[in-house]
Amino acid sequence: MHGAVLEFSSRAPWLHGEAARRMAERLPVIMLKPTRILDWGASVGGSHAVLASTYPKAQIVAVEPHWLRRGTPAPLQPHPWWSASRWRGAAPRALGVEQVEPGSGQLLWSNMGLHGVIDPQAEMLQWHRALAVDGFLMFSTLGPGTLRSLSALYAQQDWPPPMAPLVDMHDLGDMLVEAGFADPVMDQETLTLTWASPQALLAELRQLGGNVDPRRTAGLRTPRWRDRLCALLAAGVGPDGRVALDFEIVYGHAFRPAPRPRLAARTEVPLDDMRAMVRSAGRRG
Repeated sequence: MHGAVLEFSSRAPWLHGEAARRMAERLPVIMLKPTRILDWGASVGGSHAVLASTYPKAQIVAVEPHWLRRGTPAPLQPHPWWSASRWRGAAPRALGVEQVEPGSGQLLWSNMGLHGVIDPQAEMLQWHRALAVDGFLMFSTLGPGTLRSLSALYAQQDWPPPMAPLVDMHDLGDMLVEAGFADPVMDQETLTLTWASPQALLAELRQLGGNVDPRRTAGLRTPRWRDRLCALLAAGVGPDGRVALDFEIVYGHAFRPAPRPRLAARTEVPLDDMRAMVRSAGRRG
Protein backbone atom coordinates (compact mmCIF):
# COMPACT_ATOMS: atom_id res chain seq x y z
CA MET A 1 0.00 0.00 0.00
CA HIS A 2 1.12 3.57 -0.55
CA GLY A 3 2.35 5.56 2.40
CA ALA A 4 0.60 8.60 3.81
CA VAL A 5 2.23 11.75 5.19
CA LEU A 6 0.82 13.31 8.34
CA GLU A 7 1.95 16.48 10.06
CA PHE A 8 2.39 15.41 13.63
CA SER A 9 1.29 17.77 16.37
CA SER A 10 -1.00 17.73 19.39
CA ARG A 11 -3.89 18.68 17.08
CA ALA A 12 -3.35 15.90 14.51
CA PRO A 13 -4.87 12.39 14.79
CA TRP A 14 -2.37 10.13 16.45
CA LEU A 15 -1.16 6.79 15.17
CA HIS A 16 -3.58 4.63 17.16
CA GLY A 17 -6.60 6.60 16.00
CA GLU A 18 -5.44 6.37 12.39
CA ALA A 19 -4.91 2.62 12.67
CA ALA A 20 -8.36 2.13 14.25
CA ARG A 21 -10.04 4.13 11.49
CA ARG A 22 -8.24 2.22 8.75
CA MET A 23 -9.08 -1.10 10.40
CA ALA A 24 -12.74 -0.07 10.46
CA GLU A 25 -12.60 0.60 6.71
CA ARG A 26 -11.96 -3.14 6.25
CA LEU A 27 -14.99 -4.26 8.26
CA PRO A 28 -17.64 -3.94 5.49
CA VAL A 29 -16.14 -6.96 3.70
CA ILE A 30 -17.05 -9.14 6.72
CA MET A 31 -20.59 -10.46 6.42
CA LEU A 32 -20.90 -11.51 10.08
CA LYS A 33 -22.44 -8.83 12.32
CA PRO A 34 -21.06 -9.47 15.79
CA THR A 35 -23.26 -9.12 18.85
CA ARG A 36 -20.34 -9.23 21.31
CA ILE A 37 -17.01 -7.57 20.59
CA LEU A 38 -13.86 -8.12 22.64
CA ASP A 39 -11.78 -4.92 22.47
CA TRP A 40 -8.42 -6.41 23.41
CA GLY A 41 -6.07 -3.86 24.92
CA ALA A 42 -8.76 -1.19 24.82
CA SER A 43 -6.79 1.37 26.83
CA VAL A 44 -4.03 1.36 24.20
CA GLY A 45 -6.19 1.01 21.10
CA GLY A 46 -8.63 3.86 21.75
CA SER A 47 -11.16 2.20 19.43
CA HIS A 48 -14.41 2.25 21.42
CA ALA A 49 -16.00 5.07 19.41
CA VAL A 50 -15.07 3.46 16.08
CA LEU A 51 -16.52 0.11 17.12
CA ALA A 52 -19.66 1.63 18.62
CA SER A 53 -20.40 3.60 15.45
CA THR A 54 -19.80 0.58 13.22
CA TYR A 55 -21.78 -1.89 15.35
CA PRO A 56 -24.24 0.22 17.39
CA LYS A 57 -26.20 -2.83 18.60
CA ALA A 58 -23.20 -4.88 19.72
CA GLN A 59 -21.94 -5.26 23.27
CA ILE A 60 -18.35 -4.01 23.42
CA VAL A 61 -16.25 -5.59 26.18
CA ALA A 62 -12.89 -4.03 27.06
CA VAL A 63 -10.21 -6.64 27.80
CA GLU A 64 -6.89 -5.70 29.32
CA PRO A 65 -3.95 -8.13 29.10
CA HIS A 66 -1.74 -8.53 32.16
CA TRP A 67 0.95 -6.22 30.80
CA LEU A 68 -1.58 -3.36 30.65
CA ARG A 69 -3.79 -4.09 33.62
CA ARG A 70 -3.53 -3.24 37.32
CA GLY A 71 -6.15 -4.84 39.50
CA THR A 72 -9.00 -7.24 38.69
CA PRO A 73 -11.30 -5.86 37.44
CA ALA A 74 -10.04 -2.31 37.03
CA PRO A 75 -10.99 0.85 35.21
CA LEU A 76 -8.93 1.47 32.12
CA GLN A 77 -5.79 3.48 32.68
CA PRO A 78 -6.07 7.21 31.85
CA HIS A 79 -5.35 7.88 28.20
CA PRO A 80 -2.26 9.94 27.33
CA TRP A 81 -2.93 13.18 25.50
CA TRP A 82 -2.15 11.71 22.09
CA SER A 83 -4.91 9.07 22.31
CA ALA A 84 -8.00 10.06 20.34
CA SER A 85 -10.17 8.21 22.86
CA ARG A 86 -9.30 10.82 25.49
CA TRP A 87 -12.09 13.02 24.08
CA ARG A 88 -14.66 10.26 23.55
CA GLY A 89 -16.34 10.00 26.91
CA ALA A 90 -15.83 7.87 29.99
CA ALA A 91 -13.84 4.67 29.54
CA PRO A 92 -15.61 1.36 30.14
CA ARG A 93 -14.48 -1.02 32.84
CA ALA A 94 -12.14 -3.75 31.69
CA LEU A 95 -11.99 -7.51 32.13
CA GLY A 96 -8.77 -9.36 32.71
CA VAL A 97 -7.84 -12.06 30.22
CA GLU A 98 -8.66 -14.79 32.74
CA GLN A 99 -12.19 -13.38 33.08
CA VAL A 100 -12.99 -13.80 29.38
CA GLU A 101 -15.11 -16.89 28.82
CA PRO A 102 -13.91 -19.21 26.03
CA GLY A 103 -15.76 -18.64 22.78
CA SER A 104 -17.54 -15.55 24.08
CA GLY A 105 -16.77 -13.04 21.29
CA GLN A 106 -17.84 -12.89 17.66
CA LEU A 107 -15.23 -10.21 16.92
CA LEU A 108 -11.90 -9.82 18.67
CA TRP A 109 -10.38 -6.42 17.95
CA SER A 110 -6.78 -5.56 18.90
CA ASN A 111 -5.52 -2.14 17.80
CA MET A 112 -1.80 -1.38 18.09
CA GLY A 113 -1.13 -3.69 21.01
CA LEU A 114 0.59 -6.80 19.66
CA HIS A 115 4.03 -5.19 19.28
CA GLY A 116 4.04 -4.63 23.05
CA VAL A 117 3.73 -8.37 23.73
CA ILE A 118 6.79 -10.48 24.51
CA ASP A 119 5.27 -13.66 23.00
CA PRO A 120 2.89 -12.85 20.08
CA GLN A 121 2.15 -16.55 19.52
CA ALA A 122 0.87 -16.94 23.10
CA GLU A 123 -1.27 -13.82 22.65
CA MET A 124 -2.82 -15.27 19.50
CA LEU A 125 -3.64 -18.49 21.34
CA GLN A 126 -5.55 -16.38 23.89
CA TRP A 127 -7.38 -14.65 21.04
CA HIS A 128 -8.31 -18.01 19.55
CA ARG A 129 -9.62 -19.27 22.88
CA ALA A 130 -11.75 -16.14 23.39
CA LEU A 131 -13.40 -16.22 19.96
CA ALA A 132 -16.50 -18.19 19.09
CA VAL A 133 -16.43 -20.60 16.16
CA ASP A 134 -16.82 -18.61 12.92
CA GLY A 135 -15.91 -15.43 14.81
CA PHE A 136 -13.25 -13.19 13.34
CA LEU A 137 -10.13 -11.38 14.45
CA MET A 138 -9.05 -7.86 13.40
CA PHE A 139 -5.74 -6.45 14.58
CA SER A 140 -3.07 -3.88 13.82
CA THR A 141 0.50 -3.66 15.01
CA LEU A 142 3.79 -1.97 14.21
CA GLY A 143 5.91 -3.68 11.55
CA PRO A 144 9.70 -3.80 11.04
CA GLY A 145 9.65 -0.79 8.72
CA THR A 146 8.91 1.40 11.76
CA LEU A 147 11.62 3.98 12.51
CA ARG A 148 13.88 2.35 9.93
CA SER A 149 15.75 5.59 9.19
CA LEU A 150 16.34 6.17 12.91
CA SER A 151 17.70 2.63 13.29
CA ALA A 152 19.98 3.21 10.27
CA LEU A 153 21.25 6.46 11.80
CA TYR A 154 22.10 4.65 15.05
CA ALA A 155 23.87 1.89 13.12
CA GLN A 156 25.94 4.43 11.17
CA GLN A 157 27.14 5.89 14.47
CA ASP A 158 27.84 2.40 15.86
CA TRP A 159 25.26 2.97 18.60
CA PRO A 160 23.11 0.15 20.02
CA PRO A 161 19.65 -0.08 18.42
CA PRO A 162 17.03 2.53 19.43
CA MET A 163 14.18 0.00 19.58
CA ALA A 164 13.42 -3.70 19.84
CA PRO A 165 12.96 -5.66 16.60
CA LEU A 166 9.41 -6.00 15.27
CA VAL A 167 7.79 -9.03 13.61
CA ASP A 168 7.28 -9.16 9.84
CA MET A 169 3.68 -9.48 8.63
CA HIS A 170 4.37 -12.79 6.88
CA ASP A 171 5.66 -14.28 10.12
CA LEU A 172 2.56 -12.96 11.90
CA GLY A 173 0.40 -14.72 9.32
CA ASP A 174 2.24 -17.98 9.98
CA MET A 175 1.73 -17.50 13.71
CA LEU A 176 -2.02 -17.07 13.19
CA VAL A 177 -2.20 -20.40 11.39
CA GLU A 178 -0.16 -22.09 14.12
CA ALA A 179 -2.57 -20.65 16.70
CA GLY A 180 -5.51 -22.28 14.91
CA PHE A 181 -6.88 -19.40 12.83
CA ALA A 182 -8.04 -19.86 9.24
CA ASP A 183 -7.81 -17.69 6.10
CA PRO A 184 -5.44 -15.06 7.48
CA VAL A 185 -5.14 -11.92 5.35
CA MET A 186 -2.24 -9.54 6.02
CA ASP A 187 -1.38 -6.16 4.56
CA GLN A 188 0.55 -3.08 5.56
CA GLU A 189 1.02 0.61 4.92
CA THR A 190 3.56 3.23 5.87
CA LEU A 191 2.59 6.43 7.65
CA THR A 192 5.19 9.19 7.57
CA LEU A 193 4.93 11.52 10.54
CA THR A 194 6.70 14.88 10.64
CA TRP A 195 7.86 17.18 13.44
CA ALA A 196 8.96 20.80 13.54
CA SER A 197 12.26 19.96 15.27
CA PRO A 198 14.38 17.00 16.46
CA GLN A 199 13.58 17.98 20.04
CA ALA A 200 9.83 17.70 19.37
CA LEU A 201 10.38 14.34 17.68
CA LEU A 202 12.28 12.93 20.68
CA ALA A 203 9.66 14.22 23.10
CA GLU A 204 6.90 12.44 21.17
CA LEU A 205 8.85 9.18 20.92
CA ARG A 206 9.20 9.16 24.70
CA GLN A 207 5.41 9.31 24.90
CA LEU A 208 5.17 6.33 22.54
CA GLY A 209 7.24 4.05 24.75
CA GLY A 210 10.68 2.93 25.83
CA ASN A 211 13.40 0.81 24.26
CA VAL A 212 13.09 -2.77 25.53
CA ASP A 213 15.81 -4.21 23.31
CA PRO A 214 18.33 -6.05 25.56
CA ARG A 215 21.12 -4.64 23.35
CA ARG A 216 20.20 -1.06 24.21
CA THR A 217 22.68 1.22 25.93
CA ALA A 218 22.93 0.51 29.62
CA GLY A 219 22.62 3.62 31.78
CA LEU A 220 21.93 7.22 30.83
CA ARG A 221 23.14 9.18 27.83
CA THR A 222 24.87 12.52 28.21
CA PRO A 223 23.60 15.95 27.07
CA ARG A 224 26.48 15.98 24.56
CA TRP A 225 25.21 12.72 23.02
CA ARG A 226 21.68 14.12 22.81
CA ASP A 227 22.96 17.26 21.07
CA ARG A 228 24.78 15.08 18.53
CA LEU A 229 21.60 13.04 17.90
CA CYS A 230 19.57 16.21 17.36
CA ALA A 231 22.20 17.55 14.94
CA LEU A 232 22.13 14.32 12.93
CA LEU A 233 18.32 14.37 12.80
CA ALA A 234 18.33 18.05 11.76
CA ALA A 235 20.74 17.22 8.92
CA GLY A 236 18.08 14.96 7.42
CA VAL A 237 15.17 17.39 7.31
CA GLY A 238 13.01 17.43 4.18
CA PRO A 239 12.33 20.33 1.80
CA ASP A 240 9.59 21.53 4.15
CA GLY A 241 12.10 21.90 6.98
CA ARG A 242 10.44 19.19 9.08
CA VAL A 243 11.92 16.02 10.52
CA ALA A 244 10.20 12.85 9.32
CA LEU A 245 10.01 9.24 10.49
CA ASP A 246 8.17 6.29 8.97
CA PHE A 247 5.84 3.94 10.87
CA GLU A 248 4.88 0.64 9.24
CA ILE A 249 1.38 -0.42 10.28
CA VAL A 250 0.53 -4.08 9.75
CA TYR A 251 -3.13 -5.10 9.54
CA GLY A 252 -4.43 -8.62 9.82
CA HIS A 253 -7.70 -10.49 10.00
CA ALA A 254 -8.56 -14.17 10.27
CA PHE A 255 -11.42 -16.48 11.25
CA ARG A 256 -11.78 -18.96 14.07
CA PRO A 257 -12.80 -22.26 12.41
CA ALA A 258 -14.50 -25.21 14.06
CA PRO A 259 -12.05 -27.47 15.91
CA ARG A 260 -10.74 -30.45 13.95
CA PRO A 261 -9.13 -32.95 16.31
CA ARG A 262 -6.42 -35.21 14.95
CA LEU A 263 -7.73 -38.76 14.77
CA ALA A 264 -5.80 -41.55 16.40
CA ALA A 265 -6.52 -44.92 17.97
CA ARG A 266 -7.65 -42.89 20.96
CA THR A 267 -8.65 -39.25 20.47
CA GLU A 268 -9.42 -36.91 23.36
CA VAL A 269 -11.40 -33.77 22.59
CA PRO A 270 -11.80 -30.96 25.18
CA LEU A 271 -15.42 -30.44 26.18
CA ASP A 272 -15.42 -26.82 24.98
CA ASP A 273 -14.17 -27.94 21.54
CA MET A 274 -16.80 -30.68 21.35
CA ARG A 275 -19.56 -28.18 22.09
CA ALA A 276 -18.18 -25.83 19.44
CA MET A 277 -18.11 -28.59 16.82
CA VAL A 278 -21.71 -29.55 17.60
CA ARG A 279 -22.88 -25.93 17.33
CA SER A 280 -21.00 -25.46 14.06
CA ALA A 281 -22.48 -28.64 12.58
CA GLY A 282 -25.95 -27.49 13.59
CA ARG A 283 -25.48 -24.17 11.81
CA ARG A 284 -24.33 -25.90 8.61
CA GLY A 285 -27.28 -28.30 8.77
